[in-house]
Amino acid sequence: MANEDSSKPIPGSVATIRILGVPVRFHFTFVLLLVALLFYGAGQRKSGLMTVLYVLALFGSVLLHELGHTLVARRYGIGTTEIVMFPMGGISRPKRPPKAREELWVALAGPLVNLLIAAGLLAWVGSQQGFVSLAQLRTANINLPERIAIGNLLLGVFNLLPAYPMDGGRILRSFLALRKSEEEATRIAASAGQGLAILMGLAGLLWGNFVLVFVALFVYLGASHEGSAVRGRILTTGYPVRAAMITDFRTLQHGDTIRDAGNLLLATSQHDFPVMHGDQVVGLLSRSALVRAMLSEGPEGYVAGAMDREFTRLSPDQPLQEALPLVAAPGGCALVMDADGHLAGLVTSENVSEFLLLRQVSMAQAKEHSPH
Repeated sequence: MANEDSSKPIPGSVATIRILGVPVRFHFTFVLLLVALLFYGAGQRKSGLMTVLYVLALFGSVLLHELGHTLVARRYGIGTTEIVMFPMGGISRPKRPPKAREELWVALAGPLVNLLIAAGLLAWVGSQQGFVSLAQLRTANINLPERIAIGNLLLGVFNLLPAYPMDGGRILRSFLALRKSEEEATRIAASAGQGLAILMGLAGLLWGNFVLVFVALFVYLGASHEGSAVRGRILTTGYPVRAAMITDFRTLQHGDTIRDAGNLLLATSQHDFPVMHGDQVVGLLSRSALVRAMLSEGPEGYVAGAMDREFTRLSPDQPLQEALPLVAAPGGCALVMDADGHLAGLVTSENVSEFLLLRQVSMAQAKEHSPH
């Protein structure tokens, strides 16, 4: 499946292992599916057990697929933040976006792993008992190694479809980026991905295949999200964090109550409040944390018990492009600290969106008035 560039962990991960030095996290939906399959296998005995083994083998293949991305990215000096396993596949998250030529080989690596697994298993099966016939495929009268091989073949081919943000879409974008700007290449690849997703969705509805409809929805939303992320990176290139940070803000004191925080929330348009102890920042109180504290502790509770002490810190001179993933989620907020550790400003998802909007307008005006 596709890479996703972000340095903030995906919420919902419940277990972590390390492979080749990379954290591999399992989303809770993935764990729930495995538990359900294990119960199914226990109830169905042999056939159920074979189904469980088949699904586990496919998830193992998906993990190898993501490790293929990781190893090739490492060759280009691109580290991987994490790999997250979902029921529909995996996501590997690079520490920086690959360049066009790098992206071509990084994207190819994953499907190539699946195709090599399929070729190896089919060659082994063929040497043992002959190759699978079309009649066997129609009747599902095939053994586990053959099923795993065919599953990997389908995974490899499916991921090579030119549907951004899948691997095929990234390969398409890497070729386009050799002749066009990154933004234009991403726009074309994302549009191709959305178009293919619409066709897949219509086919799923006509055939009554709701799994295909779900996959189509995933591809469509992924293409939209990735297209927006790349446009954000392009619009913030060359700008430091200080260009988009809020400098007119209010703070709370360590000894203030939840009532004080609620009054400040109502009196201002601010949603996130740095919590100070003297002139030092000791935490960050978000609107959602304030509401939770109001419900659990009451208005006389203290902000010190509700604030987040592990808040995100940014430097004013840090590239804004690097800060985008840290505040991209709705309600995201980071505190900007100067070299002496003093609070210089805030960066929130809302004011970054406003910055991007103004940059889009500015670029459109510049393009309109530029000589043709």
